[in-house]
Amino acid sequence: MSKVKPKKYLGQHFLTDKNIARKIAGSLPVESYDIILEIGPGMGILTQYLSEKYSGKLYVIEIDKESVEYLKNELNLPERHIIEGDFLKLNLRRLFNAKQIGITGNFPYNISSQIVFKVLDNIDIIPGFSGMFQKEVAERLTAKHGNKTYGILSVLVQNYFHTEYLFTVHENVFNPPPKVKSGVIRFTRKEKLPDIDYEYLKKLVKTAFNQRRKTLRNSLKSYNLSADLKEARIFAKRPEQLSPPEFIELAKMIQEDASRK
Repeated sequence: MSKVKPKKYLGQHFLTDKNIARKIAGSLPVESYDIILEIGPGMGILTQYLSEKYSGKLYVIEIDKESVEYLKNELNLPERHIIEGDFLKLNLRRLFNAKQIGITGNFPYNISSQIVFKVLDNIDIIPGFSGMFQKEVAERLTAKHGNKTYGILSVLVQNYFHTEYLFTVHENVFNPPPKVKSGVIRFTRKEKLPDIDYEYLKKLVKTAFNQRRKTLRNSLKSYNLSADLKEARIFAKRPEQLSPPEFIELAKMIQEDASRK
């Protein structure tokens, strides 16, 4: 079967370097996975190495019909393990019966942040996550507080996962070459997860960073904080000055304040 033509509207940049594909295949943290799911396999350069490493456990999901047909013809995977569809619309719990899933891939740049949010939405069934992102996004996900790249995803991801920036990938190992470098990162789910409602935390962090130049006292006005609480030292800080655990503390302070009203 002829090769698949990369499609710009899908953000496809096919990896061509087998050594890098091999390294990504080995990048998932060591965990007891029931399922390995590769997002956006394209022409399967990474899939080959994942299949060797996780024989029988590997599933792939691909939105491009042409790529799906190529994978069915060229790869030694059971047909039911090749899913045609959109990962962002996939019900992971229903499809895999809420088993523990390791997720990896060379992620399309245009939906990579949305992929991370979906992983966080399914944190209880995803103990490990790794893959290739646009370098800027990879750096943002692993950034420490006080850094200008630190933001919403940095806080949320680092409260639930241990994050590692593994290595940088040059533009010339893709077809077509993207205009930016890429970064491969690894997330390992923390043994003890925050005892706070995730949706509440996500809304709070987004609200704080929507006005990141302002102090929390001003950016969180919509929470109707009591006068006493607003005087706490933490509210004089800007959002990028708070570490991920401090955002958990902040959320609990606001919840307690609301319960007293």
